[in-house]
Amino acid sequence: MRPIPFRMLAAALVLALPAPLLAAPPTACGEPGQWLRPGAVDAPLDSAAVIDRLADHQAVLLGEQHESAEDHRWQLHTLAQLHARRPQLALALEMFPRRLQPVLDRWVAGELNEADFLRQAEWDKVWGYDARDYLPLFHFARMHRLPMLAMNVERGLVDAVVRGGWEAVPEKRREGVTRPAEPSADYLKALREVYRHHPEKDKSKGDKGEQGFRRFVEAQTVWDRAMAQTIAEHLARQPEALVVGILGAGHVRHGHGVAHQLRDLGIERVGALLTWDRRDACAGLVAGLADAALVVAPPPERPPRLGIAMERGKGGIRVASVTPGSVAEQTGLKAGDLIVELAGQPLRDMQALRGAVQRQLAGTWLPLKVRRGGADIELVVRFPVGK
Repeated sequence: MRPIPFRMLAAALVLALPAPLLAAPPTACGEPGQWLRPGAVDAPLDSAAVIDRLADHQAVLLGEQHESAEDHRWQLHTLAQLHARRPQLALALEMFPRRLQPVLDRWVAGELNEADFLRQAEWDKVWGYDARDYLPLFHFARMHRLPMLAMNVERGLVDAVVRGGWEAVPEKRREGVTRPAEPSADYLKALREVYRHHPEKDKSKGDKGEQGFRRFVEAQTVWDRAMAQTIAEHLARQPEALVVGILGAGHVRHGHGVAHQLRDLGIERVGALLTWDRRDACAGLVAGLADAALVVAPPPERPPRLGIAMERGKGGIRVASVTPGSVAEQTGLKAGDLIVELAGQPLRDMQALRGAVQRQLAGTWLPLKVRRGGADIELVVRFPVGK
């Protein structure tokens, strides 16, 4: 299952990009726990030296794959090491739009328990990935009274840019975001490749061709700018602080996204760290990808995935989009469907659906009742062997 809670066009596309798609190497790339320097992977880096060097920056961006529990464990470990060197630290989080900053403040102050925090932060609505992966980071911040910064924007802002461009968005709807810096030529090239492979996305917004691409780029850079501004604004208030960003790897790779906007805002000392799946070819660790990448071992078996983006709906869980080729598409699920029952029981909670899917074994079936166009439809999800 792959929820994309903000469902921002640019967001969904860029964060869907995996690391470079290369043929599987005959041997693994490094060993789990090794830090490698992109562009010079033959000699592993000293772990302490990597952290020492990055701790001297103004901001360090930790790029994640949202569904990877291993990435979140790595983020926590790295956060703890950076905090040991720079106690005046803040945690900037893509998971929360700016309007939820008061909720984050109450959590850090110890005024909310987990359940109340996730409910008031509208976790299932605005993010929806497994909260258990992120909670250790949030607890670390609360334990050390580290500011947690909400650095995202409402999905409506990015959607508005996609529909009509930045200039068409009224000032009062821009959430304080200033005009983004122009993207680099390399970033434009990467975004064009994404845009080219997802024509169904821009059609849904009524825009095609070069104008559609320009608006797509504007939307992506607005999103990058918003997150960069949150970091820069905190550093303006606390110039001695280190800000650690927790955000999707698509905003971090090659310094194209948030780091580019930070430099435009006068924040020059920006570090970038990523993880690297040891099964991927070392040739993909090209120079400039990040300051360093930690080699991680994937879990022996990947949890089953349904392949939908979802959101709360009235009386059930609504399917926001369906991933092409996924189990959901093969089952017959469609965007707009309302899943009202799971294995014969009423469904009201996204975590219940996610948990049920992840508990399924290869070859098992999971019955769903779906409401579509006013009619109830019975569907059976069949989890294939080896998927």
